[in-house]
Amino acid sequence: MNSHKNARMTPFGRALLVRRVRGEGWRVADAAQAAGVSARTAYKWLARFRIGGEGGLQDASSAPLRPAHRLSPDWIAGIAALRHQRLSGPAIARILGLPRSTVGAVLRRLGLNRLSALTPREPVQRYERQHPGELIHAVRV
Repeated sequence: MNSHKNARMTPFGRALLVRRVRGEGWRVADAAQAAGVSARTAYKWLARFRIGGEGGLQDASSAPLRPAHRLSPDWIAGIAALRHQRLSGPAIARILGLPRSTVGAVLRRLGLNRLSALTPREPVQRYERQHPGELIHAVRV
């Protein structure tokens, strides 16, 4: 993960802070001041080092582990079933009491946002003849 340009501490700086406190015997407040962070932040990185070792000092994603408002599979199946009845997105939203934007996003994700997706395409009919232009250049005998 890339650190942003204003990041106070990088993984290298965090490791240096830990090395100063644990290896060189610095006080936490002094190591924090040398690193340009608060003592509370220094304690946070020391705790993460105790739990995860060197890997605990790496940047972690700030994204939630799971979305807070994800629709259950039952809701998604209900939206798909109503769409297969050829109802529009706004009509499905009214029936289920969901926002139109949510229904539209689910339909897009399922590939059902267009009516043409509900009916399979007819196969292309191809004709095979023995000779090119056989129907146009009919030979008269």
